[in-house]
Amino acid sequence: MENELTGRIVLPDDPDYRKARKNLNLFKSKFPGVIVFCQEEKDVLNALKFARENDIPFRVRSGRHSYQNFSILNKGIVIDISEMNSVSVNGFQRTALIEAGADLGNVYNSLWEHGFALPAGTEYSVGVAGLTLGGGIGYLSRLHGLTCDNLLGVRMIVPKGESEAEIIEATKYKNRELFWACCGGGGGNFGIVTLFKFRVHRIKDVSLFRVEWDFDQLEPVYDVWQNWAPFTDNKLTSSIELKAKSQNLILAEGQYVGPKEELIELIRPLIKVTEPRKVQVAELPFNKAFDYFNYPAGNIPSYFKRSGSFVYEPIPEKGIKIMKKFLELAPNEDAQIWQQALSGAVQKVRPTDTAYCHRNALIAQEYNTTWKDGDEARINIEWVLALRKHMEPYTKGDYVNWPDLSIKNWPESYYGENFDRLRKVKTKLDPRNAFRFRQSIPPYTD
Repeated sequence: MENELTGRIVLPDDPDYRKARKNLNLFKSKFPGVIVFCQEEKDVLNALKFARENDIPFRVRSGRHSYQNFSILNKGIVIDISEMNSVSVNGFQRTALIEAGADLGNVYNSLWEHGFALPAGTEYSVGVAGLTLGGGIGYLSRLHGLTCDNLLGVRMIVPKGESEAEIIEATKYKNRELFWACCGGGGGNFGIVTLFKFRVHRIKDVSLFRVEWDFDQLEPVYDVWQNWAPFTDNKLTSSIELKAKSQNLILAEGQYVGPKEELIELIRPLIKVTEPRKVQVAELPFNKAFDYFNYPAGNIPSYFKRSGSFVYEPIPEKGIKIMKKFLELAPNEDAQIWQQALSGAVQKVRPTDTAYCHRNALIAQEYNTTWKDGDEARINIEWVLALRKHMEPYTKGDYVNWPDLSIKNWPESYYGENFDRLRKVKTKLDPRNAFRFRQSIPPYTD
């Protein structure tokens, strides 16, 4: 008997369809035939069975942050799990059960009520599912590792046979290869996660810093930052924003899990040989810190193009000059290069121990631009692609959570030597390639 869709069903003629179909990236909007907002695991199971039985293309969505809108499609079914978002904490075991539709705002605030934190990203509307499955970079990474490094287990709905689906669990001890793949292998490749179990960490007060410079100091400031940030105390994770020249701002920020006095000493190498126009250091409860780093712009749907790469060795003078030149010629004042220091706990895991392979990178970087009008797309996209190309001699690979369709050799770029193993997992779990999109992991075929 044919399965039926259950949950909250939104169709194109429904009054809330426009809001329901909108993803964070407004560029090249898509119009699904039906959006299923799942309320419980049974709804997810029914949606996957329905799509397979009727041979209807589908996508899986939680936080709506897919840079290339891989989580939405035209005419097919969007299986949206954002309304499955509960968070429960076991303080004795220091673990948390988090439904896969929860966003980071929910996760951070729920854990904070119990005095815990999970290493994760910054913007509140980011879904914990996509973040975790691609790795998970944030301001606790150097101390506690990536989000996926704190993953203990998942419940996942996967394809079964020609048109069925089933619920399975994966941990380090059960369905081990699938669990390995869930730690950096990207979302939407193998099945639909409904529940995560994480290790969480006690946290109370932290210290933050913010240092600002004029644009003309970009070269010396960046060189000092890149030779300091990945190598300082692991309790300190920092980022730097190289903004368009028209903004006249270079900004470094960071979070230190420790007292203000220690942080002041740690940032001295960053400011003693440069000329900052403003230096701020503060000690505050962790919940105020994640409020501070929740950049509002990243939570609001807009037209944007983003791409990224990793820095494995400090960028030489020529590469720094290239970044400065592109920012002088930026298409608008919101264009920027954003970087975050890695190493620390991230490097304590070998590149093949999880699907996330860029363990030895010093820095993760993003090339970002946002525009107001759809007609401005071409010049902005060309700026990002040209910047990425000019920086290729000094960078390596890309982060699967920052997908870019312009990357031709994306399997190596995202997954390195782990791609073959990921394909084997895919072949076992989804040999008919039910879960597919333009940069999905393909199964091996006979």
